[in-house]
Amino acid sequence: MQKIPVTILTGYLGAGKTTLLNRILSEPHGRRFAVIVNEFGEIGIDGDLVVGADEEIFETNNGCICCTVRGDLIRIIQGLLKRRNAFDGILVETTGLADPGPVVQTFYMDDEIALRTRLDSVVTVVDAKHLLDGFAHNREAQEQAAFADLILVNKTDLVDSGRLAEVELRVRALNPFATIRRTERCGIALAEVLDRRAFDLDRILAEDPEFLDDHHGHHHEHEHHHDDDIQSLSLTVERPVDAERFDAWLRGVAQEKGPDLLRYKGIVAVGGGDWKIVVQGVHMLIDRGEPEPWRDGEKPWSRLVFIGRKLDGAALRDGFASCAA
Repeated sequence: MQKIPVTILTGYLGAGKTTLLNRILSEPHGRRFAVIVNEFGEIGIDGDLVVGADEEIFETNNGCICCTVRGDLIRIIQGLLKRRNAFDGILVETTGLADPGPVVQTFYMDDEIALRTRLDSVVTVVDAKHLLDGFAHNREAQEQAAFADLILVNKTDLVDSGRLAEVELRVRALNPFATIRRTERCGIALAEVLDRRAFDLDRILAEDPEFLDDHHGHHHEHEHHHDDDIQSLSLTVERPVDAERFDAWLRGVAQEKGPDLLRYKGIVAVGGGDWKIVVQGVHMLIDRGEPEPWRDGEKPWSRLVFIGRKLDGAALRDGFASCAA
């Protein structure tokens, strides 16, 4: 049975998320989505798109299904799964929710949902004009960017190129592994937003071979410090690691630091360097792939990137280093 792809759409109020949602609900893209949104009241979906909005689940005129979350997300998704053949993908919009983490976790926690859906990616829309201000005042704005696999830097027509470069630098410092795309009025091919397979471990490498190369061209950790609460930390161990020791260490970190760890991803060399394991996590939840061989020309070394609050760089670095075989 094909698993249904799930895209989580997040972004600070006014960034343009509704524009993107309205496009998905109205454009003739030939795919049908089940779109789960929080109360319609706060999110201005075009009235004419919404047919019979008093019901919890209804169809829009391009065949997408819409439902509002008043109750429990798990219950709504289970309801949607009963109508499995009515749609090709699920989109969850998280208006006003600070941290998309709990929504992400929903897709792992419930066995039936985990069996029948796969998390595709977290997409965050940010406002180029107000982002630097927003980051300064809103922890949520930072969290949403830190969580993303794809970041749309929207409203680029409202800023000059210097400001845009500064915005992208800030976003990159907060989130070293998201793809960043510049948009005006969220004008981006929907194929670039949907079906990204960002949580699909093989695809991470195919899409982002750079993930293993330090963006600065040298293999040393670097930390970004801003006045932000949230920072990213990239760690490297040049030798293979002991898989069991690594698992135990990472589980310990997730247990102890879970609420402050937003996202983490890594590729580690194990089995004397013959194999690699790709891991990623959201808060306390760790998803680890099966060992697979390195591809030709890949250097077996280990890299781990953490995005979180109050990261103790020295402790994490020492911990990771102590996993070396």
